[in-house]
Formats: sequence, structure tokens, C-alpha cells
Amino acid sequence: MSVRSGRVAVIGAGVGGLVTAALLAHGGLDVTVLERAPRVGGKMREIEAAGARFDAGPTVLTMRWVFDEIFASVGERFEEHVTLVRAERLARHAFADGSVLDLFSDVERSADAVAAFAGAAEARGYRRFCEYTARIYRTVERPFLRSERPSLRTALAAARDLGLGALWAIDGHRTLWKALGEFFQDQRLRQLFGRYATYCGSSPFLAPATLNVIAHVEREGVYLVEGGMYRLAEALATLVERAGGRIRTDAHVAEISVATDRDRGVTGVRLASGERIEADAVVLNGDAEALARGLLGGRVARGADVPTSRSLSAITWALRAETRGFPLVRHNVFFSSDYQAEFRALFDRAEVPREPTVYVCAQDRDDEGRFAGGAERLLILINAPPTGDRPGPDAPQNEVPECETRCFELLARLGLRVDRSGSPAVVTTPRDFERLFPATGGALYGPASHGMTSPLSRGTSRTRVPRLYLAGGSAHPGAGVPMVALSGKLAAASVIEDLASISR
Repeated sequence: MSVRSGRVAVIGAGVGGLVTAALLAHGGLDVTVLERAPRVGGKMREIEAAGARFDAGPTVLTMRWVFDEIFASVGERFEEHVTLVRAERLARHAFADGSVLDLFSDVERSADAVAAFAGAAEARGYRRFCEYTARIYRTVERPFLRSERPSLRTALAAARDLGLGALWAIDGHRTLWKALGEFFQDQRLRQLFGRYATYCGSSPFLAPATLNVIAHVEREGVYLVEGGMYRLAEALATLVERAGGRIRTDAHVAEISVATDRDRGVTGVRLASGERIEADAVVLNGDAEALARGLLGGRVARGADVPTSRSLSAITWALRAETRGFPLVRHNVFFSSDYQAEFRALFDRAEVPREPTVYVCAQDRDDEGRFAGGAERLLILINAPPTGDRPGPDAPQNEVPECETRCFELLARLGLRVDRSGSPAVVTTPRDFERLFPATGGALYGPASHGMTSPLSRGTSRTRVPRLYLAGGSAHPGAGVPMVALSGKLAAASVIEDLASISR
């Protein structure tokens, strides 16, 4: 078997699976992507509500260089497939005391805003925080983001190359919340920057301070995709097909087939329809928990571990409505008055918080808040526990009416009034996310990133089953659009390396 004639089945047409498929097809392999949903995209969803289309998954793009490199590696230019607009205003933040703070991509502009908001000392702390997060990023980029999952061997190699001081500087030994206290005395600022832990579905009181690096990533560039984030999913699907790969939607994989001698590894997949597809390698672009719990067959369940702690889920409302009062921009965060209570509810009691922090993406506005007027598209989100597979009347997803009341009451207290008398919202709960992404309970980011060893809780691209690979948010390097794309690159590289080894 020549590596250029190998057959690969990719299960799942999310970002990670599409990146893997595009790179493998470009490398000459026979690639088929099998997606159980009617459309590609995975968690990068587009839904319809009130006659309009909404981004119902990720709403921003960061780390643009990841996609520049992926498109260039298959002979394409990223900017010829999607139109990007760089946002200068990252987000508008509203607090329980009625104060408002905007953050910007420009450090000095943000520092001036922080000074006006909380004083000169906090502005100096913000500048030091920016230096600190940039240092973390420089340290982790190559040995972590661009390589396979960290191990003792790679940690020792990094220590040799970078020095133990640099490894200490990534700040994995204390929590994100504790580290923020070194820079900010104002609790509102700690709350604002603590929210970055939720970008990978975790608690700022449990996540390692290394995740402060997300603040640096945002400052390096937040991009709005013209026409919505789903255009990126479509562009990746186009790459796959141009390279000669096939994408089949409404193709539910019921089982990954394994040779009688399990040490020989996978042999293909069986669809729910009964159709069998032979393959020399299989890439799962789905949650590793689905694999571990046997949803793809008991013989491959040993390939991954069940996470000790799931990441957050969410409840979302997509609606068209007129708003008044609060001056919305594209991205808006309305904070609860008690952040610790919020995360105790989410992670200690697996409950929707009585007073949740609310994210509002005003999808018809730019980062300056410009809008023609009238009804606008809003995606409203609160964090929820990953209990979508919990049966019974006390499951959080059964509390949606109460959650909705509390959510919109908080928005009103902080100045935003939403007229909901028009078309009803499309609501998505943890149970809906569990149905879309089985065996996760609705967790949207793989395992939670809690504790200094959390980078080791995500699987590598290779599983314990020969020639079965992982891509997606539950695989290294983690959750988020660019990280998932990097996981696709790692999976493709592993497949090519292993099939080439077999052919030799």
C-alpha cells in the first residue's frame, strides 16, 4: 500500500474534521468525510430564526495565522475564500454597579479606558498583565500549540530549550483567579479577565493561570467574518472537495470496525443504514467521550478515556428583536454580581446560576455599534452545566422558562431592554447540545481545563487503537476555532506518518 493511495474515513465535518480531510486529500489520500447532520460545520452552526440566519456557535475568529497556514499548505489563499474585518473594539462589558468598560485591540487605548474606569494604578496593572500574557504566549506557542500533546519528555525538552524560568513563567502552578489578583485590585477587572476561562468551558477559580494567554490572543486580532462564521465552515468544505475529497452529509456512523486481531487496528466504519466503508485509517472529529462510552462500538472504546470533569454547556436564545437603552456593540457581556456563586452553581452543584453572566452577540452591528435600526439579530448565551444526558424533571434544561426570565431581568437591570413580543426565540439547551453531540451531556469544549495537569487530559491525535485518530475540541491542543483547526493539522500529520510507515 502506498501512502498516496490510502483510504481515510473522517467522522464528523466540524472544523477539525474538515481541516484534516483537506490536508489528507491534498496529500493524495482517498478521503471520505461522513457527517450525521444535514450540513457541515459541527459546532460552527448556522440556524434560522424569524426568517434570518444566525451564527449559533462561535462568533469570533482569532489566531488568523492558523488558517492562513492551512489554506497556503493546499495552495490557496485564505482571504480569497472569506472576507475578514478586524475588530478594534473587542467587547463591551457591563457590571452590576452600572459601570461599563470597553476593551480594544490596542493596549494603550484599553489602558486609557481602564484608567478612566478604575484609576491609574489599575491601568498600570493592565499594562503589566499584557506583558505577562505575551510572555506566556511566546513560551507555549511552539512546544504546545504547534506540537503533539505535552508529555514529560516534551516538558523536559522545553525546559532545556527555554529554561526552567520560562516554564515557570507560563504560570500553571496557580489558578487564573489568583494570578489576576497580582495585577488588579478592582474586582470588576478580575471578573472581566476571569471570564477568559469560560472560553474553554472552565472556571477561573479552578483553571490554571496559563489560560490568561487567551487575553493576549484576543489583543493580537479578533476578526468578524463577513456573512457570518459559517462562511468559514463552507470555505473549509470547499477545500476538501477541491482537493478530491468527498463529503457525505446525513451519514450517521454507527460503528468503527476493527480487525479480528485488534492489534492490526481499524478497518473502516459501518453506517446506521448498514453500509460498510473500508478504510486504512479513521479520524474521529467528535468528542472523545463518545468514543470512550462505546457509542462507536465497544471494540474501540478503549481508545480514549472518559474525562474526569466535563466543560461547560450553554443555554442560548436566537431571536430578532428591537432593543433600547444599552448601547450595544457586536460583542457584549453583562456580568452577574457574584462570580464565585455563579461558578459554584455550575461546577459544584451542576445547576444553572440564579444570576448568570449573559453574553449578547448583536450580529447586525459592527464593533462600533453601527446599526441601521429596527429589529436586529441577537444571540444571547448563558453558561450551563453539562447535564444534557441527566434524566428527570430536575434537569437544568427543564428550567428554561425560569432561566429566560432571570436572564432578561439581568439585562434590563443593566440597561438593555429587549422587546420579545415579535417572533419567538429559537432556544438551545444542554439536552439539545447532547442530541447534536452525543455522550457529552452538552459539554461544548471537551474536558474542563482545571488544574495544572489539564493539558494532559486531552488526547493526542493518536488513540490507543491503531490507525484511529482524534481531531476536535476534546483533542490536543484544545477548544476554540483555531485550536480545533490545529488539532486537524496534527491528526493529518499523524495519519500521513503512520500510513507511510506501514507502506515502507
